[in-house]
Amino acid sequence: MNRRLLLVLSSFSFSVLFLFLVTLFSVQGKIISDSFGLRLLRVKINQRNNTAIFTPHRKLLRNSNGGTQPDMGEKCSKADIEINQGPTAPLPSGIPTYTVEILNICATGCDISGIHLTCGWFSSAHLINPKVFKRLRYNDCLVNDGKPLINGGTVEFQYANTFPYPLAVSSVVCS
Repeated sequence: MNRRLLLVLSSFSFSVLFLFLVTLFSVQGKIISDSFGLRLLRVKINQRNNTAIFTPHRKLLRNSNGGTQPDMGEKCSKADIEINQGPTAPLPSGIPTYTVEILNICATGCDISGIHLTCGWFSSAHLINPKVFKRLRYNDCLVNDGKPLINGGTVEFQYANTFPYPLAVSSVVCS
């Protein structure tokens, strides 16, 4: 009797879960977002052929020929590097600190090297590994010692100063 009851209850709960999932995914164009750290993965369900399309957190724009894929001659650009910067806990001396995250979000799967940023007179009261980030001269900082940042890769560092430096990509080399 107990086995039969357990079997009926498990079948019922499985059926309810299945119906819930079918209802959830049956809406055409429904986008479900799930946060993995700072990255965002979107799953779009296509009702016509019941396929899931995994897309990066970046929206592809239509190019000159009306498609969403990059032009064949365009392998990567400065726009394929994303910079996120935000405040973190201050140093014991009270100097504010900031965490910088530099991501390669190239839609064509390319590795990007020679990443240079505009960074003004960047300086930090907290030592930064020069292989990760260093100022070469005024308004020219080098990321990852000039080495390729793989597709989907991230470089992260912290610096300490009384104010955040505006950082922007000035040039890249497509690998």
